[in-house]
Amino acid sequence: MSHPANEPDVKRPLTTADVSPPGAVPEGVEAREGRFRLPTESLRAYTMIFALVAIWLFFQWKTMGINPTYPYGIFLSPGNFSNLLQQMSVTGVLAVGMLMVIVAGQIDLSVGSLVGLAGGVAAMAQDPGGLTGALGAALVLGVVIGVFQGALVAYANIPAFIVTLGGLLAWRGVILGLSKGATIPVRIPFFRELGVGKVPQAAGLVLAALAILAVVWTTFSRNRARRRHGLTMLGAGATAARIVIPVVLIIAFIYLMNAGGGVPVPVLVLLAVAILGAFLTQNTTFGRYLYAIGGNPDAARLSGINIRRYILAAFGVLGLLVGVASLLHTARVGSASPDAGTYMELDAIAACVIGGTSLMGGRGTVSGAVVGALIMASLDNGMSLLNVENYTQYIVKGAVLVAAVGFDMLGRRKS
Repeated sequence: MSHPANEPDVKRPLTTADVSPPGAVPEGVEAREGRFRLPTESLRAYTMIFALVAIWLFFQWKTMGINPTYPYGIFLSPGNFSNLLQQMSVTGVLAVGMLMVIVAGQIDLSVGSLVGLAGGVAAMAQDPGGLTGALGAALVLGVVIGVFQGALVAYANIPAFIVTLGGLLAWRGVILGLSKGATIPVRIPFFRELGVGKVPQAAGLVLAALAILAVVWTTFSRNRARRRHGLTMLGAGATAARIVIPVVLIIAFIYLMNAGGGVPVPVLVLLAVAILGAFLTQNTTFGRYLYAIGGNPDAARLSGINIRRYILAAFGVLGLLVGVASLLHTARVGSASPDAGTYMELDAIAACVIGGTSLMGGRGTVSGAVVGALIMASLDNGMSLLNVENYTQYIVKGAVLVAAVGFDMLGRRKS
């Protein structure tokens, strides 16, 4: 997985192909001979969304009659949908950070163990440090370990697979030693609210209004930008669809969340992380350089990109998000245990891959990773509602992961 992290010695100008995230330019469509054509990345994204909707409809149909209160199915009921989103929030936050590492051509197998370690340290820091000490301990520890592992990869040239595989074992051993194998409860009410709290319904309506305004403003801003740069303009129908479809989804989301008692705090945290992650990867030099490093490390090195620095930064960002995920997980469970976070690294990697991220680096989006996390959580939640045996759940999720990669490879060969 790891690429050589040598310092640049010869420079050449970067081209758009070197540094542009796949699917980022132009805005979702390409002009070919006067016609609009969906690029491969957009087609792959829509395929994942259709698959997610199909999974939801299937479980809604299979859960008909389970609960008399919801005769048409319990899966998409407000209460269960709220629980589903809370369950996927931790994986979603991890997937956003994992995406940045993977697109740079690296991997991190230690995030599950680090979630357990950071969550345990946060729980142990409640008494001497209070709320600030508990939250700060998890975030600082995540960043420090992420930077440490990134330095071993970038500057010591140790393969990321080996460094983080060692971390998977080492950090699990550290939390076992610190906690003596005991479970540590979360005693601070606000800490607990991070995992199970919900914002008032009025606040949810305000957030929905702000989101709708943002969609409208962004759509018209993109149209103005296309006109200013002489690009082919989107038609009135396409412009209306870019506004109407997101607005309908926002209204449906807020309706379901408010019917379930309000928008869960972990979901708001995930949305904030996803928005910031999408901005960082699509609209900053840092993000474009990560794609350049993962897509063609030799070209990136010859173009003057400090590969070591950006790989180190990617691991540091992932470490910060691991700290955030550990707080959400510990707060939701209500306690920290030595085995917390087991297999979370696999869920995060699977979410990225299902969402279209290439394990070879250079391709992937934050939105795809979040959709992948939602697909994984939907499978878990739906099969649990149907009382499917654990061994069958593992088989199904493994088959879905392999199928997603298989369809992705088939699509790339055809394109």
